[in-house]
Amino acid sequence: MQVLGQLYRGFLYAMAGIAGAMLVWLMVSVVTSVTMRNLGLQPFAWLFTSSEYAILYMTMLGAPWLVRERGHVHIELVTAALPAHARRIVSRSVAAICVAICALLAWKGAELMLTNIARNDLDVRAYYFPKWVLTAAFPVCFGLMAVEFSRYVFGKTLMHSGEAGIHE
Repeated sequence: MQVLGQLYRGFLYAMAGIAGAMLVWLMVSVVTSVTMRNLGLQPFAWLFTSSEYAILYMTMLGAPWLVRERGHVHIELVTAALPAHARRIVSRSVAAICVAICALLAWKGAELMLTNIARNDLDVRAYYFPKWVLTAAFPVCFGLMAVEFSRYVFGKTLMHSGEAGIHE
């Protein structure tokens, strides 16, 4: 079981690493595109399209890792003012709602991906690109976010520490 946990954690960190590489690619592609335009050249069509795809994948691939590291945006002003017992209830309830929402989005994302496959949908811009390749990130990443949020529902660690806003 411990090996499975290490593989899972490694997968999350690999996804986050790929998201980081895509962030670098966004910087390179924007600088290249702007430089080409300033030189009077027409930027490559695939440059803009690959940037759009990278924004989607960067967001989706990095999100499960952010949930794991509690790096996602949440406001702790209310939970910081609560007593410890109430904070646990509120934090676990919020995490449970996040699990439900992520599970629903994973389900709907899987339906969308399967529809794209069945219809043989293509994204037609610079190239003909199968849409299911883009939408495949939804069920995988939202499913992993549901798993990560469930760690805050059932695990020892709470999503809300109760410290932000008071000790900063």
